Amino acid sequence: MEPAEEQDAGNHTLLTEFVLSGLSSRPELQHLLFFTTCFVYSMTLLGNLLICVVTVHPTLHTPMDFFLRVLSLLDISTASVVVPKMLASLLSEDRSNSYVGCVTQLYCVVFLAATEWYVLAAMAYDRSVAVCWSLGYGAILSPRAWLSLLLLSCRTGQVVSVLQTAWVFTLALCGPRRIKYFFCDIPPLLVLSCTDTSGYEKQLISATVLVILTPFCLILLSYACIVSSILRISSADSRHKAFSTCSSHLTVVTLYCASGALIYLQPKSS
Repeated sequence: MEPAEEQDAGNHTLLTEFVLSGLSSRPELQHLLFFTTCFVYSMTLLGNLLICVVTVHPTLHTPMDFFLRVLSLLDISTASVVVPKMLASLLSEDRSNSYVGCVTQLYCVVFLAATEWYVLAAMAYDRSVAVCWSLGYGAILSPRAWLSLLLLSCRTGQVVSVLQTAWVFTLALCGPRRIKYFFCDIPPLLVLSCTDTSGYEKQLISATVLVILTPFCLILLSYACIVSSILRISSADSRHKAFSTCSSHLTVVTLYCASGALIYLQPKSS
C-alpha cells in the first residue's frame, strides 16, 4: 500500500488518504469475515431483487407496492456503496480509501439513509389513508402523488447529504489517518479532526432532527390515526384485518430504528 499524499496547513498535516480498520484486524479471521459478509450481501441482494420482481406483477400496482420497490432499491444501493469495498479490502488487505472515495461514500450513505427514512414515512401515510379514508384512497394516492412523495423524499435526502458531507470535510482532518470503522461515516471521521467540532455537532443535531425526528413523528401521527380508526370498528375480524395491513411496515420501521440506535446512540466512552 502506497503512503498517503499529504499537505501541510499551519501546524497540522491534512489527510488526503484514509485507512479503514475494518471489522477485525486479526489476520486469521479475514477469510471467515469475507465469506460471511459475502453471504449476507448476496442474501440482501437476492431478497430485495425478489421483492422488486414480485411487486412488478400487474396485480400489485398499489402505492405500498411502489414504495416497497423503492425501499428495496435503496437497500440494495446502501449495501453496494459499503460492502464491495469492504470485501475487496478483506481479500487484498489493502484498506486504503482515497479522499475522493471517502467523500463519495459518505455522501451516498447519508443520501440513501435520509431518503429511506422519508420513504418509510410515505409508506405510513399510505397505510393511514388506506385505513382511515378507504373510500377516497385511490383519489388521494394517485400515481402522481406517489411520484411527488418519492421526489420529496429524494430531494430531502439530497439536501441533507450535501450539507452533512460539506460540513464534515470542511473540518481539518489531520490524523491519525486510520478510521476505526468499515466505511467512511460521520462519527469516526469527527475523531480525526484536529479542530473544535462543537459547532459542527450542533449542526449535526439539527440535521438529525430533520432526518430522523421529522419522519418519525409523521409515522407516529399516521399510526395514531390508524389506531383511532381501528378502535372505532365494531367487528373484531375487521379490526384484525385492518391492523394486519400495517404489520409489515411496522416490522420494517422497528428493525430500521433498532439498527440505527445500536450504531449511533452508543455512549462515547469505550
